[in-house]
Amino acid sequence: MAKINPDTLNLEERVIKTNKCQKTTKGGRTMSWSALVVVGDGNGHVGVGLGKARAIPDAIRKGVEAAKKAIILVPIVGGTLPHELFVHEGAAEVMLKPASPGTGLVAGSSMRTILELAGVHDVLGKSLGSSNSVNIAWATIEALKKLKRVEDVARLRGTTVDALAPWMRKLEGHHGG
Repeated sequence: MAKINPDTLNLEERVIKTNKCQKTTKGGRTMSWSALVVVGDGNGHVGVGLGKARAIPDAIRKGVEAAKKAIILVPIVGGTLPHELFVHEGAAEVMLKPASPGTGLVAGSSMRTILELAGVHDVLGKSLGSSNSVNIAWATIEALKKLKRVEDVARLRGTTVDALAPWMRKLEGHHGG
């Protein structure tokens, strides 16, 4: 997959979670912050990054830089996902299902923010396993990486889109984004 240049995209940034950390040393306590940040253009591009620093603004800036380096392209069909999937990433388990137009984003925690910034309008999502928003964010990104367009699958299998998924013709008229 080709590397995506974040400078060419009109990215929006959102902080999902900030976390205060303390390291106790002989000389006292050292405070630091971690920030989980999502960047996306609402048109299929999204990235997640974790930044750590002594001050919150620095942690957010580092998180944004990390997220911009990790931008992926999400295949969106008719405002929803091409197919359903279930992904295990560490202790987090994420289930994503395509939904009919008008359903909206039915997903919780960090999953909702990631899907929103990716530009998905209708989806059913469920987070199983870990409730840690950082783990859910990584699992959601892993799930979005595994999505495949029907055209790509048809080409790999040496068949046509009509033979593989005849119902796709109905969705051709309204591609979301």
